[in-house]
This record gives sequence, C-alpha cells and structure tokens, in this order.
Amino acid sequence: MPRSEALRLAEERSLDLVEVAPNATPPVVKLMDFGKYQYERAKREREARKSRKEVEIKEVRLRPKTDEHDLDFKVRQARAFLESGAKVKIRMRFRGREIYNLDVAKKQFDYFVKELEDMATIEQRPSFEGRTMLMIVAPNLSHK
Repeated sequence: MPRSEALRLAEERSLDLVEVAPNATPPVVKLMDFGKYQYERAKREREARKSRKEVEIKEVRLRPKTDEHDLDFKVRQARAFLESGAKVKIRMRFRGREIYNLDVAKKQFDYFVKELEDMATIEQRPSFEGRTMLMIVAPNLSHK
C-alpha cells in the first residue's frame, strides 16, 4: 500500500508505523504501539538479567608453612564455599626463600585435591603467577 495510506491508517488507529525490513523492496512496515513494544522488551531484559546466576569465586589463602590443623580448617572453609555453589581459588603465597620449597606446596595442593575430590573438580591446575601459586576448583554438578 502507498506510504501516505499507511500513515493515515496508523494515525486513525493511534498506532506507530514501524519499519521491519528496510532493505526489502518495497520496505516492510508494521502497525504497532512502539512505546508499549519498547517497555515490554525492557521488561523481558530485566527479567533475564534477574534470573541469570553469576558464578562467585571465593578464595582460600595458604602459605607453605600453614600447619596441618589450619589446612583442615581451610578445607572445611572451601567445602562450605563449594556447597554454596561458588568456585574456590586456592592461592599459596611465597615469601623470601619459601619459593624454593615447591615440594611442600605440591603436597598441600594434593591434600586439598584429595579432600575435595568427592564434591569438586579441578578447573585450573596449580600454576604460578609471580610469587603466588593458584589452583581453581569448581563444584561438581552431580554432587548437588
């Protein structure tokens, strides 16, 4: 239909003439309440943002000199974080000459893995970032 007739029809019905396919020949338009359309689209986007679950990353800090009892406490802390659905970043900080005792650090990370293997999977194996060693574990989907 001609453009002038479409505009007249939209004016009669108190609607807007919205171009749907501008590259088509002839261009395709639609009669709609554009304000209502924008409002409903924004409402859908808000609902989608609200329902989206953001993964939280909690951190447990260690040192090579961390004692066995303290390690058990840290493992319990990590378990609580995993049960709440958060990922856990296990960070070991080296100071001074401690960096030469990597076997101690490896034992502590292995201990963590052994204690958490029933409810977590290793997402990132222990790796160095400067003077810290990091490992990330994520909750098992089957554990929930």
